[in-house]
Amino acid sequence: MTKLLILGGTAWLGRELAAQAVGRGDEVTCLARGGSGDVPDGTRLVRADREAPDAYAAVADTDWDVVIDVSRQPGQVRGAVRALGARAGHWVFVSTCSVYADHSRPGVDESDGLLPALDGDTATVEQYGEGKVACEQACLDVLGDRVVLARVGLIGGRGDFSDRFGYWPGRFARSGPVLVPAMANDPIQTIDVRDLAAWLLLAGDQRLTGPYNVLGERISFGDLLTAAREIAGHDGDVVEADGDWLQDQGVQPWMGPRSLPLWLPGDDYAGFMSRSDERAVADGLVRRPMVETLAGALAEERERGLERADRKAGLSPAEERELLAALA
Repeated sequence: MTKLLILGGTAWLGRELAAQAVGRGDEVTCLARGGSGDVPDGTRLVRADREAPDAYAAVADTDWDVVIDVSRQPGQVRGAVRALGARAGHWVFVSTCSVYADHSRPGVDESDGLLPALDGDTATVEQYGEGKVACEQACLDVLGDRVVLARVGLIGGRGDFSDRFGYWPGRFARSGPVLVPAMANDPIQTIDVRDLAAWLLLAGDQRLTGPYNVLGERISFGDLLTAAREIAGHDGDVVEADGDWLQDQGVQPWMGPRSLPLWLPGDDYAGFMSRSDERAVADGLVRRPMVETLAGALAEERERGLERADRKAGLSPAEERELLAALA
C-alpha cells in the first residue's frame, strides 16, 4: 500500500488519480481548496490554498511514499518542494510538452531544447510553457533524481470540460453536414485520462526519474474523425475546408470559441502532436484503443447535451451553417 499525497485531486486528472489509487488500496490524501468538487470516496481531503504561506502545514510533518503535483504555477511548486521534499520518497510532477521550444520537427524525444524558464511565481495562460519549465527546474533543484517529469500532451476522455476532444464525437452525433479542416494525414496524439493516471501512479511506484513524454498513440487526424463518425452513427456529408480559407473566415485553431478543435495549421506545429513516446512505452505506458476514449467522450457529450450553448470550444450550429454556405 502506497501512502500517497496528491496536490490537487478534485479536478479532472487529479480526481482520476485519486480514484485509481483508492481503488488499488492506497492510502490517499488530497490537498486542495476543494473548489472544483469533492474527492473520491475513500480519500482524505485537506483543504488549503496553495498561495497561502502555511499551505502545506497540515501535511508537512508526514512521510509520504509518493507526492504527485499537477500545478502550473512556479510559486506553488517551489513552496511544495521546499515544504515536503524532505519527507517524500518520490515525486511525480505533471508537466507538459509545451515546455519544448520547437514544435516543428516530428519524432523528437525528451532531449529536445526547452523554453526559457519563467522568472516569477505566477504564469499567465500565454506563459504556460515557460511556467512549466520553471516548475520542472524547481523540482530538480530540490529533489534531484527523486522526481519524474511527466510531459503530457493532449488528454481526452470523460471529464474534459475544455470541449476540445469531445467536440468531434459530439458533433458527429448531430445530423447534417460536418465541416472539418483539411488535415486528414496530420498526426495526432491523444491519451485517455485513465491511461495517463495509471502510468503516473506506476511512475511513482517504480521510482522513475527524469523527463518522459507521456502521450497517446500516434494516429492520423483523419482516422480520429473516421472513428468518431462511426461511433456516433453519422451518415451525413463530411466537408473539408482549406486551412487558409478557414482562417480568413475567422475560424480559430486548436480550441476556444468559433474554432475547429485539435486543428493546428502551419509548419511551426508539425511536430506538436508527433513526439517520441518510446521512453514512456518502454517503462510501462499502456494505452487503450482510441475508440474507447471516443466512446467515453461521446457518452459525456450526450449527458451534457449535444445542443448546449455553453460549449467552450468548437463551432456553434449557426456558425457552421454560415461557413458551409460560404464554402459552397
